[in-house]
Amino acid sequence: MTASNAPHDESTTAHLDSTAHLMNRISSQLASQLCLVPLDGRRRPEPPALVVVAHGSRDPRALSTVRALLDKVRALRPGLPVHLGHIELNEPLLADTLAALGTGEAILVPLLLSRGYHVKRDIPETAAEAEVHARVAPALGPHPLLVEALHARLVEAGWPTRMDEPTRRRSAVVLAAAGSRDPESKVDTSRTAQLLSARLGVPVVPAYATTAAPTVPDALRALAARGRTRVAVASYFTAPGRFATECAEAAPWLASAPLGTHQAMARLLLHRYDQTLTTPVTAAPELASA
Repeated sequence: MTASNAPHDESTTAHLDSTAHLMNRISSQLASQLCLVPLDGRRRPEPPALVVVAHGSRDPRALSTVRALLDKVRALRPGLPVHLGHIELNEPLLADTLAALGTGEAILVPLLLSRGYHVKRDIPETAAEAEVHARVAPALGPHPLLVEALHARLVEAGWPTRMDEPTRRRSAVVLAAAGSRDPESKVDTSRTAQLLSARLGVPVVPAYATTAAPTVPDALRALAARGRTRVAVASYFTAPGRFATECAEAAPWLASAPLGTHQAMARLLLHRYDQTLTTPVTAAPELASA
């Protein structure tokens, strides 16, 4: 009997899958340990832990998305301790994650797309109360890697990679974000909109689900008044949730999925980690866009 005609044994397949998973895990752990040992035989100090700080959501899809994103980060950087902490609504809370790290070192990277109260106050204050020696990285945006992820999500939703000039003159994008009372948050979102506009070659208007103006429906009406009748909504959210769903439902044409587990998001988390790790502690925090 040839292999292609052999009967399928689910128990054998499950066993092989389980064994392969175990071997991959052992190999990864071994590689993580070996990378701590230099050629002279002395053990290198473990790098500061990466603590990804998510906002938290009542939508269970958000937590599963964030966990999957952290798995991608671990795959990109074997040997780096990667942990999750939430500002609210989900466990583990950031304070509990930091307490579990004891007196080591950690770099906190907000899974937040712009500056605002959480980045400026909540996260630094929680870090200051912990025993762990913690540094806080900048917000993720604005950054070209976010534009890469936004563009990919739009293309997945049906945005054409090529567009003739008459179609281009009728097209536009609304960049749908959460919203914040902090004016610097709007600055960051507007900068991302500019970068995405340059990538797409059409107007991109930032709009907000709450707190800030314009709202997504207002932005859509304003674009329609300018003759932009072929308008997509780009979801500028890290994970699914109520705001992302409401913004998508307002789309007159197509709406992209949240940024989620796109590979560019994992790369950006590591970029902010590396950036903070190599920045002198005495340096004043600033908006980094590269």
